[in-house]
Amino acid sequence: MRAVDLSRLQAMCPDDLQREWSRACGTPPPNIAPDLLRMGIAFALQDRRDAGNRMDRKLARAAAQPVEKPPMRKTLSAGTQLIRSWQGRTISVAVTDEGFVFEDRRYSSLSRIASEVTGTRWSGPRFFGLTDHG
Repeated sequence: MRAVDLSRLQAMCPDDLQREWSRACGTPPPNIAPDLLRMGIAFALQDRRDAGNRMDRKLARAAAQPVEKPPMRKTLSAGTQLIRSWQGRTISVAVTDEGFVFEDRRYSSLSRIASEVTGTRWSGPRFFGLTDHG
């Protein structure tokens, strides 16, 4: 928006601002303070001015973002042993056909084991290093 447009808005009385709102926004003006009308009109004028460039900016921003790889998934076979050190303690988990065995107890998920070991909610695969994240 040009500076002339802004200075013109500053000089307008409330009735002129309401007419300008209708022209710039294409809707009846809301019953709001003149300063808010000025801001709304300025936004509408700027939005109209930038409409052609908006998609180009979004595409450029998206193109600049690195492509995120999905987390790596590893398949665990029965007989696999998972070992993790946690706060000076060695955590050893055996993978079975039915789930997992940790300290002679059966578990249906690695997350339950990780939560028991740490005392907080954890992603089991992340805790045992089976994903690329974390």
